[in-house]
Amino acid sequence: MKILATEFLASIYQTEKESTLSGKWITYKDIENLFKKYQAIFEVKQIGTSEEERPILQLKIGTGSKKILLWSQMHGNESTGTKALFDVFNCFLNSNKDELSIILKECTLIFIPMLNPDGAQAYTRINANNIDLNRDAVDRKAKESKLLRKILEEFNPQFCFNLHDQRTIFNVEGTKNPATISFLAPSEEETRALTKGRTETMNVIVAMNKMLQNIIPNYVGRYTDEFYPTATGDNFQKLGFNTILIESGHFPNDYIREESRKYTFFSILQGIYHIATAINFNTYKEYFSIPNNDKIFYDVIHRYPDSKDDVAYQYQDLIVNDKLVSKLVKVEEKVLKSNIGHSEIVFESKKV
Repeated sequence: MKILATEFLASIYQTEKESTLSGKWITYKDIENLFKKYQAIFEVKQIGTSEEERPILQLKIGTGSKKILLWSQMHGNESTGTKALFDVFNCFLNSNKDELSIILKECTLIFIPMLNPDGAQAYTRINANNIDLNRDAVDRKAKESKLLRKILEEFNPQFCFNLHDQRTIFNVEGTKNPATISFLAPSEEETRALTKGRTETMNVIVAMNKMLQNIIPNYVGRYTDEFYPTATGDNFQKLGFNTILIESGHFPNDYIREESRKYTFFSILQGIYHIATAINFNTYKEYFSIPNNDKIFYDVIHRYPDSKDDVAYQYQDLIVNDKLVSKLVKVEEKVLKSNIGHSEIVFESKKV
């Protein structure tokens, strides 16, 4: 199992990070003009449109027999993976490092960097017809869901990467660290059996986790593998397409998800490099040593020593006057001794 060097990852990220993309609200307009520069080495084409007729594009590169399909922003308000993908695109565009050459020789990659541009524009999880694309894998009522399935069946990938963001509530079980990156090898049915496809998916996750433990030890979690009958990853896994879920989460003082963007970039690069260089995908048991996600965090906790109750708040993101703003919303008022706030304020009295 070949693990990319920390120095290599840090250096190439610093050089190739796409500087025009930042923050959490990434729309089609933000990426529209970037596609032109990638035409030099990628096959770039529009593969369809959203419900509101916004373009959906794919980028294809590589000549190898190992096929990998990666997509981001099927939830429009989860953009960390999108930013990381454009950082990856810059690596292939500008660098001739051996690690990247090996990937392009051994693999053929298709990227769909923004599957839900309508949801991205509105900064919502759902598409323009109020459909959660990640729960539409069976009915496929949404245009975007039909499009993703069409690409999947035509391309016939060995591995898929499904990129999401997760909430700030999650920590790595047994620690007081936020789950900055969480992985999942989705279940294929209710018993969560360890099928060949699931264990191969776990094998790739083991490689990504090994790399991250060298950089952010104890900030990596494992997402619940409860079977969701209508979920994209679960159904793709069931159909025989090994699907790796990456959930980009919170890092201390990183509400705009720029640090987690970096670690998502590291994870994607390590994942596809491992697929490119692995002889087989048999070893998987270390997957179960990745701690589960737990939920001990709130964004802000007000502590009141003179009262039995504390007050917890979460940030709610809203688009106001064409800008993304975050406001604090009270979500709990009770004893919160077992919880942690990303920020905490201690008041002398609850009357304050």
